[in-house]
Amino acid sequence: MNYPVWYLPDTGGSLLIAIIAIIHVVIAHLAVGGGLFLVMTEIKAYRSGNNAILDYVRSHTWFFLLLTMVLGGVTGVGIWFIIALVNPAGTSLLIHEFVFGWAIEWVFFICEIIALLIYHYRWEKMSRRNHLVAGWLYFIFAWLSLFIINGILGFMLTPGNWTETGSFWQGFFNPSFLPSLLFRTSIAIIIAGVFGLVTASFKKHKKIRDDIYRYCAKWMYFPLAVLALTGFYYTTVISPEAFNNVFHLNPEGKIFQKIIIDASIILFGLGLFTLIRFPGWLQKVTVAVLVAITFAWMGGFEYLREIARKPYVIYNTMYSNGMTPDDIPKINKSGFLPAARWSKVNVVTEDNTMLAGAELFRLQCLSCHTVDGYNGVKNKINRLTERGIEAQLTGMGKINTYMPPFAGTGIEKKALASFMYRDILGKEKDAEDDFTPGKFTHELPPFDADNDEYVLLVWNDLGMHCISDDEEYFSFLPPANTLNAQLVKRGSKPGIITDGVVIKYEVEEQHSDPLAHSQFWEYDDKIFGVDLEEGTGLAGFGINGEMHALEDRFAAELIPVMPYRDDGQYNPYPLFKITAYDEQENVLASTSTVAPTSTEMGCRNCHGGDWGWNNVAGVSNETSRNILAAHDRYSKTTLLEDAENGNPMLCQACHADPAVGAPGKPGILNFSASIHGFHANYLSGMNEDACNMCHPSRQEGSTTCFRGRHAGFLDCTNCHGKLEDHALALLKDQAGKESAPRLAVNLEPVFVETKEEIKPRIPWLMEPDCKGCHTNFNIYEDGWLGTSYNKWVPGFTALYRNRTDNMGMMCIACHGSTHAVYGAVNKFDKHRDNIQPLQYQGMAGSIGTHGTCYVCHKKKMNSSGHHRNQVNRPKEAAIRE
Repeated sequence: MNYPVWYLPDTGGSLLIAIIAIIHVVIAHLAVGGGLFLVMTEIKAYRSGNNAILDYVRSHTWFFLLLTMVLGGVTGVGIWFIIALVNPAGTSLLIHEFVFGWAIEWVFFICEIIALLIYHYRWEKMSRRNHLVAGWLYFIFAWLSLFIINGILGFMLTPGNWTETGSFWQGFFNPSFLPSLLFRTSIAIIIAGVFGLVTASFKKHKKIRDDIYRYCAKWMYFPLAVLALTGFYYTTVISPEAFNNVFHLNPEGKIFQKIIIDASIILFGLGLFTLIRFPGWLQKVTVAVLVAITFAWMGGFEYLREIARKPYVIYNTMYSNGMTPDDIPKINKSGFLPAARWSKVNVVTEDNTMLAGAELFRLQCLSCHTVDGYNGVKNKINRLTERGIEAQLTGMGKINTYMPPFAGTGIEKKALASFMYRDILGKEKDAEDDFTPGKFTHELPPFDADNDEYVLLVWNDLGMHCISDDEEYFSFLPPANTLNAQLVKRGSKPGIITDGVVIKYEVEEQHSDPLAHSQFWEYDDKIFGVDLEEGTGLAGFGINGEMHALEDRFAAELIPVMPYRDDGQYNPYPLFKITAYDEQENVLASTSTVAPTSTEMGCRNCHGGDWGWNNVAGVSNETSRNILAAHDRYSKTTLLEDAENGNPMLCQACHADPAVGAPGKPGILNFSASIHGFHANYLSGMNEDACNMCHPSRQEGSTTCFRGRHAGFLDCTNCHGKLEDHALALLKDQAGKESAPRLAVNLEPVFVETKEEIKPRIPWLMEPDCKGCHTNFNIYEDGWLGTSYNKWVPGFTALYRNRTDNMGMMCIACHGSTHAVYGAVNKFDKHRDNIQPLQYQGMAGSIGTHGTCYVCHKKKMNSSGHHRNQVNRPKEAAIRE
């Protein structure tokens, strides 16, 4: 932010650092272990009186000097040069914090050079003793250089208490100092053995060559035990977050773990082949392969160390893009561009959105990424829409902590998303939905208030049943609407009738065959143990049929109705006609109700693809593929491959879901907690727009499921809380599962002060309590715009959809379905949801409201029989009705 950026859109600075660093690190470790190798081999030659070995040491010293002093020196300078260009802020911090450490290391390095030059050029001009002293001095100074560098490198990964004290010594002798020093010393000795084979392979005398090979092999294999133990020790001192990044979260971690494992097998396996008496040319090839594998082996280790440190260049202190964690809150308020010294623009306007986005990309992303080269972003965002990229930026650093958070205002975030989508991907701005709902009509069923003996009240148990209709890739909810009915015998003391009557239902409008839109019925049969017949749903009920009697009502469960009409129109509110008959098949009462069902799931808003059905609703194959690819990347599954091989999955096969009775798998979050917990990290800081991104509740959408009387002045959040609140309650119920705290840790509640105040909630079985606002059945006591969040009903039978009064009448029978309580306005047909109150009382309010008790009682009532404040309500309430 405070330094210019070296623009390398194809290679990226991090790749250049990696190339130079891997070469230098191998040579630097050789410089340490090789120094000990020279001295110990010279001593071996003297003690054995073997001039051939002494001659080998002399020739190896020349090779060693050229490699370590020349190539090592050049790459060492190269590292300083490249890191200063790519990450000047991190380089500056290391220099300023450890200036005396660097000074001491440079002194040691100069002493190394002097000692090695004396050791090489004074073979015949010094006594054996003095020559060995020069060799020992070289090794000591080289190891002391490692000692200093190791402390600073360890500080970058495990700064320890330095973050609180700023102490040089606590930063230097950090938690990973000792295991890293022992680990690197072991590596240095192993590398010395490997490079010892190089000069040995050019020895013409076969016996001498074989003897030296066996000697070098000891250097390769003896440190292995220390290497393994200190490597394990190393993993125990890094933070749990760093450990998870390496071994669980970052997909690159698996790659480099495999490189280390494979390279180790080849390195130490192939090393044994050097002991076999192969021809000289084959031994040279083997040695060349060993050297190459050594670079891969070392590169794998250094990359894993870098991954463990992500998203920081200095752990918990400075992000890889040069910003600090303390900078982020301030930048999020005031903006990134005004504070960026090297930005071409300081504020985002309508005219400079692309330029502002380009500057944000250059200053925040290029330190690690390229456009379409090494670690390019193009293939990481090509399955997302512009809105999806914005969501991805919102969620950075929350679930997968190897990415730093985006820093900037919401407008700047949108600018960066626009640049990435329109410039990097070369796509056009997402088109706005242009949906005009069909205009449907209905006729009110007849009702004679003076003469009819029965009232039939029918409702759907949900205000909207959301379903997925993808035929090839996955399913999360099948078509499954439930209709309930109560038949009331009218009179001064009305009674609920369940015996001696038959209630039948039939769809009034021709809708397409549900089985033509889902291939998951057979799969659902296996999951739920239902013996399905042709044309029936999960509970054996078809779109026409007979309800079965329960204790207090009739029901037809899980009717497989779809929102697609035979005439090609989308109708999420199909009408059903319900008729009650006596045993002689005389009609007792008849009415109509909607079975709301929608495929307008907004997955495409972020995951790309078109609508799957007539450009109106449904999940397209492209959207499905993109979703499964993301699931596979985050959760290490193979769902996309499985689906393309003809084995699509039902989400509830793994995720428990009370909505369909799926038990799920142990240790895996239930479906609601998983969906909301994950997406809350990417859609945080929003109001009801976060709900509308996924649910069919947008006013301009093709469904608009929230259409009841509350829709004019409340939104989703008044009952369910903001998405963060909603997700935290669901995750708290799943607190014993591994993923729950990971999803919850970066979510902050909005409707309550602390996470501790949130009460856990089981989806579908614990819902917001109507009395959270309507205390004592009064709309005033807690304020007109109250909230029911965190006020869950006390039990399953107290749920609005299940609750009865002391007369056995169900609340929902008189007030209407959730999200569509009477007084609803339906965009397809204004009073489509109000058919029964209009049929029985001529007004669209609750059944029995405003003196219409005659619907059941045949006369006006003066007492509140069903709940308090039913009859004697304030005048203002009547106006609002």
